[in-house]
Amino acid sequence: MTNNSSSKIFKNLDEQIQILLDKGLIIDDIEKTKVILLRENYFFISGYRHLFMKSKKRNQFIEGTTFEELYSMFLFDRKIRNIYFKNILIVENNMKSIISYQLSKKYGFKEKDYLDPKNFTVDSMKVRQVHDIINKMKRQIRVNGSQHAATYHYIANYGYVPLWILVKVLSFGLISELYGILKTEDQLKIANMYKTDIETLCTYLCILANYRNICAHEEVLYEHKTQRMLNDYRIHQKLNIEKIDGQYKYGVNDMFAVIIILKNMLSESEFTDFINEISYEVDVLQGKIHTVSINSILNTCGFPDNWRDIMEI
Repeated sequence: MTNNSSSKIFKNLDEQIQILLDKGLIIDDIEKTKVILLRENYFFISGYRHLFMKSKKRNQFIEGTTFEELYSMFLFDRKIRNIYFKNILIVENNMKSIISYQLSKKYGFKEKDYLDPKNFTVDSMKVRQVHDIINKMKRQIRVNGSQHAATYHYIANYGYVPLWILVKVLSFGLISELYGILKTEDQLKIANMYKTDIETLCTYLCILANYRNICAHEEVLYEHKTQRMLNDYRIHQKLNIEKIDGQYKYGVNDMFAVIIILKNMLSESEFTDFINEISYEVDVLQGKIHTVSINSILNTCGFPDNWRDIMEI
């Protein structure tokens, strides 16, 4: 059996540089590149290299590829990730506000009232999930009771934590799960605010929560895909997105799917700002990339060539 441990051992900056050179990458300023690799981490920067490779089998850069191009792609992903993150946070805050308002108005504002299992779905398949989520929310009250200023204030002064305070310390993933166990009439009321149906909103929240975590932990964004897939294809049809084996090639569980979701969940002005910021970063990257086309990079992100036309829909 071949021992591949040698490829996993620590490599110093000179060795990292040599690996890139051996793969055909052009490095004009060795010392500057070392500083970047030290600061940014070779592993993460190299996560973008296959965009500039001759093929999946040939582990060599396309002739003429420079370190500046590779690093530009790394910075593009970081900037886009930050843009996505702040806009997903807008939706997260909106959903927390809407859900807390709906439940507090209907069931009460003390945890003993709004966390009563009778307030949630009676679906026998979700009984265990209902109790699990309620317990997670109660745990957050215990954990944050003395650590979070707002929860501590309410516990110390009133003896309870209202839901509109509790949601601030709940993860988006838990908010997504919470929506999934609400009574149908409560789910419908919230879905109607976004002019969509319950199943579609459940999918939206699941995908957004997944991408939020990718952004928050600064993981590679551009090629990330979720297991959950969109089930609403109206925008896909209007953009005439290509299909492969009956499934849309773009905008199903990728970065463009997030754009489609935010189109439906942000305000018009917020979405305009969001697209304008992305467009700016795409234009900046286009001016720095010469070895491959900008569309090939965007396609990898899940963007169709006419992605900007979503603004006209």
